[in-house]
Amino acid sequence: MSQKSSYQLKISSNALALEQLTRPLLRLLSQVTGMESAYLTIIDSDRGRQYVQYALNEDSMIIPEGLSVPWEDTLCKRAIDENRFYSDNVSEYWGDSEAATALGIKTYVSTPIRSKTGKLLGTVCAASSRQIPAKPDVEALLPVLSELLTYALERERLIDELTERNAELTSLALTDSLTGLPNHRALQSDLEHLLALAAREHKYALLSVIDLDDFKQVNDTYGHLAGDHLLKTVAENLQNSLRSSDIVGRAGGDEFIVMALGPAMNQNDVDNEVRLACEALQNRLTSATQGPFTLEDGERIPYPGASVGVVALTPDSTSVTEALEQADREMYRVKHARRDLLTGSTANP
Repeated sequence: MSQKSSYQLKISSNALALEQLTRPLLRLLSQVTGMESAYLTIIDSDRGRQYVQYALNEDSMIIPEGLSVPWEDTLCKRAIDENRFYSDNVSEYWGDSEAATALGIKTYVSTPIRSKTGKLLGTVCAASSRQIPAKPDVEALLPVLSELLTYALERERLIDELTERNAELTSLALTDSLTGLPNHRALQSDLEHLLALAAREHKYALLSVIDLDDFKQVNDTYGHLAGDHLLKTVAENLQNSLRSSDIVGRAGGDEFIVMALGPAMNQNDVDNEVRLACEALQNRLTSATQGPFTLEDGERIPYPGASVGVVALTPDSTSVTEALEQADREMYRVKHARRDLLTGSTANP
């Protein structure tokens, strides 16, 4: 048989998914060979494993989907090495294959699936627990199946690669490259979600803006590498000081943002609970930003800590922009109070 049309493949033109294409082809292979099992395998040459991706099993011969075997022990590898696509006496030719013996395979047919560059991607196979003589149509069918499945496998791998690359690009777009924390764009989205969650759970949302005071002086005195080290260390300290459900990110420059769920809104003495929650968060974050910090060369940077402003937000009446503005104002209030304290301008004459 030499014409593809004589197989009467009932595959729609939009059957682009690998499984959609593979299963009717396996049924065709089973019908033409007369074997109980037909299956598609994927070969991971880096790990030295062969995996059964999809299988059609009828009667007593069972090749389970998901089966993983060492590539060196497979009939597929032996068939490729010996250029033998068909055997109705597996025990005679390949009796050393433990996988074939365990599965009870007596008759076997396969063809490799290779990429356009020649890389071995997988195989398409049929197997039986009975001795079945070779049929004239089988040799012509195998290259047709290989060609179709090569296209499908390469397409799936390309889609997987593009999906992975797209996820990486999305992650990069939402991540601060220095600290690995969410960046300003990601934080805006996170804050929107937090406000929605707080509204659903009838809780306050706590939002903090953290500004590293005199950060420029650190850069000028110790160098930009020291400044980067300070930022990364503060980022790590902030993460370690928070609950797993809290969110911390770098808004840019020397500014960080922290957000968390606050107290319930419908409890007694809620004002006092809110005040205590804000104070507790502010104390944790302030401590996390305080030095001294040790540089990679062992030099220590004395650093008194950042200005930390924390506000409790009523989620159902606060927008993202308004929330950030409130927290920013609170941070500047704290900053001015710290400066006044340091300069002694608040002391009585």
